[in-house]
Amino acid sequence: MARVVSAQSRMVLAGLLATLSLVWSDRLRAEDAAALPDYVIEQFGTPPAVPEGPLSEDLKAAVKVAFVDSVAQSGWGPDQTAALTEVSESKDPRLTWLISDLMRFAGGVELNALLASAASDLLGKDLRTLHPWGVVTDHLIAWDIPAPPDYLEVKRSIYTSIIPGWDRIFVEGDIDWRLVSWGGVLIDDRAHDETEEVCNCIPASDNPEVSSAEDATWLKDDDVVFGITINGESRAYPRRIMEVREMVNDTLGGRDLGIPYCTLCGAAQAYFTDELPARIERPILRTSGLLIRSNKVMYDLNTYSVFDTFLGHAVTGPLAEKGLQLKQATVVTTDWGRWKRDHPDTTVLVERLALGRDPDFRNGRDADGPIFPIGDVDPRLPVHEDVIGAITASGKPVAFQRSTAMAALTRGEEIVFENVRLELDAGGIRAVDADGSDIGSHEAFWFAWSQFHPETALWPQ
Repeated sequence: MARVVSAQSRMVLAGLLATLSLVWSDRLRAEDAAALPDYVIEQFGTPPAVPEGPLSEDLKAAVKVAFVDSVAQSGWGPDQTAALTEVSESKDPRLTWLISDLMRFAGGVELNALLASAASDLLGKDLRTLHPWGVVTDHLIAWDIPAPPDYLEVKRSIYTSIIPGWDRIFVEGDIDWRLVSWGGVLIDDRAHDETEEVCNCIPASDNPEVSSAEDATWLKDDDVVFGITINGESRAYPRRIMEVREMVNDTLGGRDLGIPYCTLCGAAQAYFTDELPARIERPILRTSGLLIRSNKVMYDLNTYSVFDTFLGHAVTGPLAEKGLQLKQATVVTTDWGRWKRDHPDTTVLVERLALGRDPDFRNGRDADGPIFPIGDVDPRLPVHEDVIGAITASGKPVAFQRSTAMAALTRGEEIVFENVRLELDAGGIRAVDADGSDIGSHEAFWFAWSQFHPETALWPQ
């Protein structure tokens, strides 16, 4: 009789535990949802409950077989399928980040379907589409699903097994490795001043050859250029060239510059790479071949320190340890006709730097929205709306809707936010301080500015 009662007690206890588990799961789900903006829930739905703590030893073994061994062995077999099933049945949404990482490199419809099915089980939402990687990753970012334990170690194994040259990139630092993905190209690790060597990468240009405006007959007046003026010396960086190079290390007006252009973010920026703290050598900026929320990830060739490209501070390596923050110079986005009219002494990069290509990514590739995962976007403006971004003296980021600001300035109206004042420059817009000095503004897509400056003010309000 005692044995029967014990069995009944176990059944009752199991039922109570199951009920408590459901209640706790619902509470976790409610708390997770409450922490997210309403527009995220509206677009992506309610996030799943996320456990805390380490993985079991069995689950760790399954992770190794599915995500590490499959890449190391360059193959997927029955052992990987069984391991993925165990991962899926764990109901731990954190492991979906590893599925996302593997999806980025996975070939074949069948494997992608298998991974998408596992991701759907873990996230509690059917995300099985023709191209599931972007959809799955957008949900992970928008819901801010935590990374699983030992995430960087596993991700590093996946990435460095596939693309050589990243072993010094994937290291601990002030960077959210969940958000880093492959951009589809190899790392540019060519030596400084050897950037004319052919590479299977996005080829930076060091100390590019320039010509006078008069000699630049290959440029049409309506071609988009990025104009920079330092100490009275002006130079135009044609978008046609920057879409091919994406990174230039240059000297202008007696100052060294690193100039990244992220085609995905519509953002050309200029960072001073001189006048740095003691014992820091000039960073030589290169494209890593990686992205973070659709923004190119740049690094320093000398130290392999990774930078937050949009914000200009080192996030890994020796330069991060020294707290290096690069200062920005203003980049004016305009057309060649108006730039050379207002800056007649300007120099301009020579045509051969375009490598014979004439791309126009802006007018087609992004027509249906960002092509890489970005998660949620501040809904105050459309994702690809152009804004002029600047940081006020108080440290407040502010974005000015370009179309509205241009119309107001053309009418002679004044645009001021705290100490930041906008002014026209050769058909473009720059932000200056109250005394007229440069404060380092640039143009970008709204989704990029708002995700890297989530507390940004927006003009007009």
